[in-house]
Amino acid sequence: MNTPREDGFYMPAEWAPHDGCWMIWPERTDNWRLGAKPAQAAFAAVASAIAQFEPVTMMVSARQWHAARTMLPARVRVVEVSSNDAWARDVGTSFVVNQAGELRGVDWPFNAWGGLQNGLYFPWDMDDAVAAKMLQIERAPRYRAPKIIEGGAIHVDGEGTVLVTEACLLAADRNPGITRPEMERVLKDYLGAAHVVWLGAGVPHDETGGHVDNLACFVRPGEVLLSWCDDPADPHYHVSREAETRLQAAHDANGRKLKVQHIPMPKAMFFQAEEAAGIDQTAYGMNRRAGERLAASYVNFYIANGAIIAPEFGVETDVEAKRVLAALFPDRAIIMIPGREILLGGGNIHCITQQQPKALNS
Repeated sequence: MNTPREDGFYMPAEWAPHDGCWMIWPERTDNWRLGAKPAQAAFAAVASAIAQFEPVTMMVSARQWHAARTMLPARVRVVEVSSNDAWARDVGTSFVVNQAGELRGVDWPFNAWGGLQNGLYFPWDMDDAVAAKMLQIERAPRYRAPKIIEGGAIHVDGEGTVLVTEACLLAADRNPGITRPEMERVLKDYLGAAHVVWLGAGVPHDETGGHVDNLACFVRPGEVLLSWCDDPADPHYHVSREAETRLQAAHDANGRKLKVQHIPMPKAMFFQAEEAAGIDQTAYGMNRRAGERLAASYVNFYIANGAIIAPEFGVETDVEAKRVLAALFPDRAIIMIPGREILLGGGNIHCITQQQPKALNS
């Protein structure tokens, strides 16, 4: 089978028009506290906000279908799809289109961010089938990629440039022995891209191993938003400065130097004892502990048609983060949703969403 690039398909930027958004309902009690009820309320709030601007599809297990249908607004489509957890960005398809507006999708193999070596849970077989099921629902052709890459590990500008981190894409627990040229070929072939910009480490304590969607993202061609830390005692201080140095030395697929914008990193946040106590301890789960640092980032937002849906954490930097987003996206409403319950599970709003670009037959 050909690759998307050979067939003329590419991944559009996240700010391109969407036909909708996909999410997965949280339920596993060894990751989401108190029977996942607080997380479900948070996911419902995100879905409701996005649904004001574009269609939302929530994928839900059979045993949770009625509960989800009751909690979600009627305009959110609820479909029965089994999964191991709720990270639509990482396990869902990366949709691609061609110049004629036809829709297809890339199905990246998934191993729970590290497989039997460093993966966060076992098994992950249902997660690995989610992308294929999404494409069946949409009747869109599927490309099964040859290498493990999660959707949160890539960010594109829609004009041929891909932003990634070495920490994640060159990790031995995903694709042992992978070289940078080999990974660049996969990215170019399956995203229809022409140029890869490599950052180094991801946000410290990010249990995905350093996804780029917690560190930096394109906000328009030639412009990148970077999670920025001004505290020299914080390990992210050095990560953010190394990332800026690399971005300032880089160019995009069209030869443009990259402009770097900053958004503040929230103050250090940690699992509270009562939060950790509400999570089931199991042999194959995350086994959260009080005092663990949470990898909070305002970069982890979703671009909807006409809006930015971003996390807030109840800290003083929430106001500045909203101001930065409003300045960068003056034509979109900025909607901040409490994100701590999602953060407790290991990610945030970008991690639990996956955009479907507008297609010809929509």
